Amino acid sequence: MPEQVTGDIAIAPRAPLDGDHHGEPVAARAAARRPDAAVAGVVAKLDTPALRQDFDRQGAFLYLDRLLGPDETAQLEALARSLQSGLNRNYLPGHKQGGSVSRHTIDEKAPFIAELYRSRALIGWLEQVTGDKLQVCPESDPHAYALYYYTRQGDHIGWHYDTSYYDGRRYTLLIGVLDESSCRLDYELHTRNPDIPDEPGSVQIPPGGIVLFDGDKLRHRITPAGPNEIRVSLTFEYVTDPGMKPWLRFISNMKDAVAYFGFRQVFRRLLGGK
Repeated sequence: MPEQVTGDIAIAPRAPLDGDHHGEPVAARAAARRPDAAVAGVVAKLDTPALRQDFDRQGAFLYLDRLLGPDETAQLEALARSLQSGLNRNYLPGHKQGGSVSRHTIDEKAPFIAELYRSRALIGWLEQVTGDKLQVCPESDPHAYALYYYTRQGDHIGWHYDTSYYDGRRYTLLIGVLDESSCRLDYELHTRNPDIPDEPGSVQIPPGGIVLFDGDKLRHRITPAGPNEIRVSLTFEYVTDPGMKPWLRFISNMKDAVAYFGFRQVFRRLLGGK
């Protein structure tokens, strides 16, 4: 049984994977590879026009059980394990509880994730699927890419939309990193379209799998973790217009500070970057 650490389930080091060479884990080999080249090799084999049709038909939603290769997936898992000690726990009664690691910590300790986020091959593929010209979020946005941990019994997030405060649309790419849990992503399609009946669905995203969606259109939740369960996911956010009105920026920052990353992480620039 996993070791208990301050109420959280400790993410133990993984066992060696098939294909490890002379004691060198797959994750170490992945770190030496450029993620852009790895993504380019995968998306070139996908039937992207068909996936674009699925995305449109489902009201800006797409699920794939595999996008990242095994080396890149192993690298993300290793980084999730190494960053667990730096997560910020959050609890909103009746809505959510869990742990989060913001892009600011990732920038300092896990540059592989930051490089994957900016992959031209990945962004180019997302543009083909969504039909939009996409940009990365501003450097001040702690939500641009972040890790989310469900490591205590009851960790979850209730029904919600990923409301965007940007001037344009914002797309969420949710990547499975580690899942030893019963948690599921429950969702409802077409809730913003009165001409199409709501369509419920539920998936358990395996490591390396993805869900892509327009957060303002998809109603969704993560069901509660059970005892001694672990789930870690990674989200990338991309926008069509990185502009944001000052008062909406304040609302967005307060939401991130209270519900996700803590005030020090969100307002770190105001605190001299410490």
